[in-house]
Amino acid sequence: MRVLISAGDASGELHAAALAEELLRRTPDARLFGLGGPAMEKAGVALLVPQHELAVGGLVEVLVDLPRILRAFRRMSRALVDERPDLVILVDSPDFNLPLAKRAKRLGLPVLYYVSPQVWAWRRGRIRKIAARVDRLAVIFPFERDVYAGTGLAVDFVGHPLLDRLGPLAGATDRAAARRALGLDAERPLVLLLPGSRRNEVRRTLPLQLAAATALHARDPRIGFVVAVAPSIARDAVDEAIARVRLPSLLDLSVVEGRTHEAIRAADVALAKPGTVTLEVALLGTPQVVTTRVNAFTAWWIRRLVRVSSYTMPNLIAGRTVVPEFLQEDADPARIAEALHALLAGPARAAQLEALASLRDALGGGGAAARAARIAEEMALGAARS
Repeated sequence: MRVLISAGDASGELHAAALAEELLRRTPDARLFGLGGPAMEKAGVALLVPQHELAVGGLVEVLVDLPRILRAFRRMSRALVDERPDLVILVDSPDFNLPLAKRAKRLGLPVLYYVSPQVWAWRRGRIRKIAARVDRLAVIFPFERDVYAGTGLAVDFVGHPLLDRLGPLAGATDRAAARRALGLDAERPLVLLLPGSRRNEVRRTLPLQLAAATALHARDPRIGFVVAVAPSIARDAVDEAIARVRLPSLLDLSVVEGRTHEAIRAADVALAKPGTVTLEVALLGTPQVVTTRVNAFTAWWIRRLVRVSSYTMPNLIAGRTVVPEFLQEDADPARIAEALHALLAGPARAAQLEALASLRDALGGGGAAARAARIAEEMALGAARS
């Protein structure tokens, strides 16, 4: 059984890695190859394209990196022709994966899309395109099945993969143990900075987060800070961004690489950019504030296209504001610092923790990767026999 897997961003790559592990557990002699990162490689996927080549987001920012993205797309398209996989599995990253689905469909290759593009938020015109190019869709939110009603596309709700990946860590690791494991001060309050998994996100968001950290340090010098570096980001990029900011000499700042989930558990509160990481923080039981700034044209473009009440996933799932959100012109470091300070202790912290516990319950049980693997195996073996 030959399976091509394409996961173009850091969060999707982790979901793809869990799916790959399940596939190889069920079919040990399967050959898995494609686009991904270190987690997929560790799971047994032979990388044709490293995921970091696509680690960029935003309209203007993508244009700058377009030649590299096109080279990656050509390599993946060539693999469809040369390898003739029994199944193509696409994970999130619709701007890259939907054109790849079109190539696969033309070649008569079965396509499973795992983790639906967020058509319920924006670009609903993609619903028809997905239905035309994909044979089966495995979604991670129960409301997504209704989005594709009437299209004829087979849609399976498999559950949210983060519940499996983060459940054991949330239950087994307390804050003190997580701090000891990371070599962090066990006594001082700790704020975690999560600047993102793409280079342009780090360039824009980390200076904003460091400005908020400086404002918070002025309120309470006891507070320590730690930056979590995503696997898709080179440590040098983070070090350079920190060096460009004039931080107070007494501000305690650490950098953690490749251990983001432990850092989330270690922190009293997190400052994150919008995206999947906000759901990860929520499921690990750490209060958070969300902030970012993007290119002005990118912000204008997003506001015209996206139709959601919040850009923070826990707020969308809860149907109300659970996590404070400071975006674009509202991203004032002093206001962000005030919100972080309120979540270190007191009623705001208790209220958010209560809401996050309800959020975990709303997402249901685990087993997403196992359910998706059963679907993938069924599709791949069906193609191999035909």
